[in-house]
Amino acid sequence: MTMRIIDSILEDILDLARWAPSGDNTQPWRFEIVDARHVVIHGFDTRDHCVYDLDGHPSQISLGALLESLAIAASTHGLHMYAQRCLAASDTHPTFDIAFVPELKLVPDPLADFIRQRSVQRRPMSTRTLTIDEKSALAASLHDGCQIFWLEGFGKRMATARLMFNNAKLRLTMPEAHQVHCAIIEWNARYSEDRIPDQALGVDPMTAKLMHWIMQSWRRVEFFNTFLAGTVAPRLQMDLIPGLACAAHFVLVANKPPQSIDDYVATGRAVQRFWLTATQLGLQLQPELTPLIFTRYVRAGKVFSKTEGMYERAQGLAAQFATLVGENNSACAVFMGRIGAGPPALARSTRRPLKDLIIRHPA
Repeated sequence: MTMRIIDSILEDILDLARWAPSGDNTQPWRFEIVDARHVVIHGFDTRDHCVYDLDGHPSQISLGALLESLAIAASTHGLHMYAQRCLAASDTHPTFDIAFVPELKLVPDPLADFIRQRSVQRRPMSTRTLTIDEKSALAASLHDGCQIFWLEGFGKRMATARLMFNNAKLRLTMPEAHQVHCAIIEWNARYSEDRIPDQALGVDPMTAKLMHWIMQSWRRVEFFNTFLAGTVAPRLQMDLIPGLACAAHFVLVANKPPQSIDDYVATGRAVQRFWLTATQLGLQLQPELTPLIFTRYVRAGKVFSKTEGMYERAQGLAAQFATLVGENNSACAVFMGRIGAGPPALARSTRRPLKDLIIRHPA
């Protein structure tokens, strides 16, 4: 197998864009080099083995974030990115034809400086209220089809923290989620190229060691959850306390419920600009997507677990979320997270090297 020699400018664009965010650091994209200014992005999703990737939509959001990162990176070289989704490709493997075209008056996007810097902060943040200027800049980063619903002030933060605390109990007592968690965590690590390092989870070292031991067997998980309140410590450290220790939670709301791949890709592009703008402002961010995912399962009437009672718990979460943000916002929500000032995460996911993301052709 051989790999085409990459033009230095294209290599720079791809090397920067690969830092786009993706759920659980799956990086659901591969690059096929056609020529110096032409690339085909081969996407994929994880719906066949990841309970959180409902209908592949979270992976499609990640692909949107990649496309936005490519456009931003290309602008620093005076190139405009044109992207066309290949309609013949299957829904499970969205494919995009990408062309980079010189544009004389194109201004380099200042968000390019923050693509590598952007990260997930799962630990407590400052509770300082966001300023009017910060909120205005974040709102301005979104396209016309998306707006921000803020959950701020102690009462709303507490209500959202309770939602996340209850949501975590569902995640931590469901075998389908346990399989995912075992696959995505790299233990005893500060950084990880293809997973989430345990030091970035937001728990103390003792809890991390206990989690590692318990998660090696689903029987251990069931025993600790049943008799020793095994979910309490991680839920407190990963959900309730961080849910209070932030400036606010937010929900990005589309004008209408997303339906197509293109809707979710557009969401991903908006999310990346929002997140990069937050990084530019010196703010930290953590996605909180699973309540939206379980709400979508309920709205679609899809059973996601063989364990009795899990769907009913999800119904309770969906009702709690709708009470918190309103029924219409619940139906149109595309992204959720918490945000606040503070230092960046000391541990984080990195990325696979570019050479591992490029499709090799037969010699």
